Amino acid sequence: MPANEARGSLGRILLILGQLILAAIFLVAAYAKLKPQAAVPWSAASVKTSLSLFAMQVDSYQLLPPQLVSPVAHLLPPFELFLGLWLLSGVFLPYSALVTTLLIGAFFATQVRTYRAGLEINCGCFGPGERLGPKTLLHDGAFLALALAVTIGAFMLRRKRHEESAPQRDD
Repeated sequence: MPANEARGSLGRILLILGQLILAAIFLVAAYAKLKPQAAVPWSAASVKTSLSLFAMQVDSYQLLPPQLVSPVAHLLPPFELFLGLWLLSGVFLPYSALVTTLLIGAFFATQVRTYRAGLEINCGCFGPGERLGPKTLLHDGAFLALALAVTIGAFMLRRKRHEESAPQRDD
């Protein structure tokens, strides 16, 4: 196997691994926000309670007007679930990776702003209980770097495939 082919195979493997890690991050984050917080069975009421608790975490960032806190808190976990499944599917990967990068970038910017403001809050990233601090910023910064790498890799692979499938012209 030539060196370029081996490098291309390794690149594809790393891209798939990054894609799977990002999908897992979003699926776990959505699950943590939607799951019942007490030892109660899953139900519409228990999910509604979980989302109400998540709304308090969203509100603690002091970023949104009160009338937007609940809608954002109720829409974000299902969107994270959708995004995790979209990443997992690999369908239109460059675009799912781009949406992922933008969302993680927004989360990270919000966290940095909040941390710099000195607010001592729970992150809310993976459900209740995780304090926003250097550890959170470090792992979310790493998630952002991974998302950016997957996005760049997915667009590069798409471009390479497009160039390979384009008819060759003899000039």
